[in-house]
Amino acid sequence: MGAAKTVTLLLRDWRSGDQAALDELLPLVYAELHKLASRHMRGERANHTLHATDLVSEAYLRLADAGHQEWNDRVHFFAIAARTMRQILVDHARKRNAGKRGDGERPVTFDENAAAAERPENLLALDEALTALAKLDDRRARVLELTYFAGMKQDEIAAAIDIAVSTVARDLRFAEAWLCSYMREERDA
Repeated sequence: MGAAKTVTLLLRDWRSGDQAALDELLPLVYAELHKLASRHMRGERANHTLHATDLVSEAYLRLADAGHQEWNDRVHFFAIAARTMRQILVDHARKRNAGKRGDGERPVTFDENAAAAERPENLLALDEALTALAKLDDRRARVLELTYFAGMKQDEIAAAIDIAVSTVARDLRFAEAWLCSYMREERDA
């Protein structure tokens, strides 16, 4: 039996309440989750307090808590995992930003060059833009998210959300253009 089919069957068993399926599932998906986390971490600052392994662990805990979610198949699971990892990084950036704004502490002098390398605002702005796009067109936001955060190919995305590959390509072009325009407008505002 192929790995993808095995993962899909284990996800369905887990969803049905079989906790042993979760124990079998983790070794099968860990390497791919780690690659996904590494891809997410590449866009982060060099001295980020989270590492890919930490991100996998946190995502695993959140996914395990949502164990009875309707996982359709392996592709759907990894799409949800990618979204979960992105949300963890966004939450981390928000906490970091709260600390930068004082978080109840007195202001201190800072080194602007050191602060420039640690800008969680970029991730927050991207998350805000993706949220705005999802309100406008959820499918196109999902295509963008699956491409850049889950690292999926267009044929995988087409299968995951049940649309034609050509539609994925069009949606991706639209979403990228819309995102650039939105980010430019927000930056200029």
